[in-house]
Amino acid sequence: MSRSLNKVTLIGNLGKDPEVRSTAGGNRVATFSLATSRTWNDTAGTKQEKTEWHRCVVWNTKGSQLADIVEKYLKKGDKVYVEGRIEYSQWQDKENQTRYTTEINVRELLMLGGKGGSGGETDGGSRPARSAAPAKAQAGAGGGDEFEDFPGALADEDDDLPF
Repeated sequence: MSRSLNKVTLIGNLGKDPEVRSTAGGNRVATFSLATSRTWNDTAGTKQEKTEWHRCVVWNTKGSQLADIVEKYLKKGDKVYVEGRIEYSQWQDKENQTRYTTEINVRELLMLGGKGGSGGETDGGSRPARSAAPAKAQAGAGGGDEFEDFPGALADEDDDLPF
């Protein structure tokens, strides 16, 4: 039996705020465009840059509420790590022309950003938001009951942690 792998890993910046909508069945889906860039020097020594745009799709599943996390925490300009699979689709438009779309179906997302940078409402560090993790643990500061014995600990930004 042959094996195959469809896996995409990207680190880039959001081109605009995510768009979130609900399906007829009540499931939520978030979409956003992710820019990745590369630079090089051409034969004349001139610096060149090329930016690629990737359409990313994030679904809420039984095991995670990743689309809700994208809606709450991500905004234009944020740097993120996404991992998922690439999907190609085609359809007929109103003029009966065949159209094609390439999408990244995101399964894992890490918000990358530091304090003072683009990080939105995040705690300023890298915060994992994995599809296999419970949504309560992903919601970040103030989102879980696991710290109810220490309510001030989440609000205190002046801690001694080295990370």
